[in-house]
Amino acid sequence: MNHSYKGKILISTPDISGDLFSRSVVLVIEHNESGAFGLILNKKNSQMSTKFNDFFDFKIEVYDGGPVENDKVFFIVKSNTKVTEIYTEITDEYYLTEDIERIISAVLNKELDIQNVKIFSGYSGWSPNQLDTEVQRKMWTVVDVYNLDYTLPNDQTLWKSIMQNLGGEFLLWANSPEDISLN
Repeated sequence: MNHSYKGKILISTPDISGDLFSRSVVLVIEHNESGAFGLILNKKNSQMSTKFNDFFDFKIEVYDGGPVENDKVFFIVKSNTKVTEIYTEITDEYYLTEDIERIISAVLNKELDIQNVKIFSGYSGWSPNQLDTEVQRKMWTVVDVYNLDYTLPNDQTLWKSIMQNLGGEFLLWANSPEDISLN
């Protein structure tokens, strides 16, 4: 492997499968010879959101990070100050952590604004060379990050917006129906 997609965005190519990755926007957190790890930024998980909202007096949205280990919770935090010692730096402004106790404590103690935290259930993972193969098969388009706030509450409009910004043939995909077999 002579390149890495770490820190880049993967945009799924529309397909007829309708699975979790259909119209997904994935932030690649790690990508090396051992494989890849990422989080889907635009797929809300209403079931997990309801579970979280049962415990707090403010609204929380949980996102499907991917199909792997859905019992695990991950947080992307927007802050120059780390509230935990257990984290992976994404950029100078964002980091990833699984430290649920510390994040919840920081939010409740107002050390961290919930608006600067995005919660994920599960993650997207690829074995060695799997992601490279999927990119070569045009299942994903790799995009350099461009002023994207990873903690914003995103939905399918994020996928469409990025596709439109890519222009050219991507405009066709951006305007295609959810079920492309109807096209």
